[in-house]
Amino acid sequence: MTTNRQTVPVELAGRSYDVVIERGCVLQDFTRNAAPFLPQDTGRKAAFVTDANTHRLFAGRIEDSLTEAGLAAEWFIAEPGEGAKSWAVLERLTDWLLALGLTRSDHVFALGGGVVGDLTGFAAAVLKRGCGFVQIPTTLLAQVDSSVGGKTAINTAAGKNLIGAFHQPSIVLIDALVLDTLPDREMRAGYAEVLKYGLLGDADFFAWLEANGTAVLAREAEPLAHAIATSIAAKARIVAEDERETSGRRALLNLGHTFGHALEAETGFSDRLLHGEAVALGMVLAARYSARRGELAQEDAARTSRVIASAGLPSEIAALGMDCTGETLVDHMRHDKKMEGSGTLPFLLLRGIGEAHMARDVDLANVAAFLDEQLQAH
Repeated sequence: MTTNRQTVPVELAGRSYDVVIERGCVLQDFTRNAAPFLPQDTGRKAAFVTDANTHRLFAGRIEDSLTEAGLAAEWFIAEPGEGAKSWAVLERLTDWLLALGLTRSDHVFALGGGVVGDLTGFAAAVLKRGCGFVQIPTTLLAQVDSSVGGKTAINTAAGKNLIGAFHQPSIVLIDALVLDTLPDREMRAGYAEVLKYGLLGDADFFAWLEANGTAVLAREAEPLAHAIATSIAAKARIVAEDERETSGRRALLNLGHTFGHALEAETGFSDRLLHGEAVALGMVLAARYSARRGELAQEDAARTSRVIASAGLPSEIAALGMDCTGETLVDHMRHDKKMEGSGTLPFLLLRGIGEAHMARDVDLANVAAFLDEQLQAH
């Protein structure tokens, strides 16, 4: 196993924790890295939450590591996909954890992508008013985004992530080896969130990705590790400044998401448009709309679109073939949980590459007209 271990601290008052980034830290040496959070009594089993696909790929490697230490695992296996983030699955999961006899000092291990992490984190937040959990993200998107920062949630009929809690993990273990089995489309979707960190606040990182994105997507060890560590450090800084999204600083992490969530809603939150793909296209739209407002140079909007397209991510809304209008998409935005009591919807826009800002003076009718233009463009 390589020794290129990086540790990124997430500094929070009274609840600081580390994000460990090391090839093999999960698949080659899980028990050593997770030791402080495993049951100390060898008669008790560690509780893991995963989905069927991730269990098939990685459970055996983790169980082998536990067996060598005289430990064992119990598995809650959900069906893959957003359907697992539901009241019904949450009820089954919490009942299962209670049946295992988990105490508030125990930890639940979330092995999977963002869905598993969100579900497990929320279950840990409400179980006995809060127990510990460990994030083991197995997709690039989860590694650089959802596993860090403590946002946990399930979906309801009213929308995605509307029922949840802020509940920080005790540690995040990131092993790039798990990405070797990740489908290319999922890898690109996660890479959209990596690009986001450069676009919202780090022009030098964006330029580095412009030059090295192909190597990152090819899973070359050093470029991939650099991209992951830089992304997590950026998110950790923002989360430390604004853990619960009260100052507006953490809202910068939503760059591309207002447009993106509307596109996801119109495509039925389906595989037709993955979350990361929606964010990528949302960032293109945010850049173009910023240019339309005269805040961003046209060449920077074009550069944003070019870099996203070169990564194999969607950059043209018309290519989705949606039978809708700009007003239809704006209607989806009106249900956004960021909608303010005054009836305004804050938009993350750009003044330059690496210079995102919150705009609260956006006219939704103007956004609808802009989207109509984009829907008709070829």
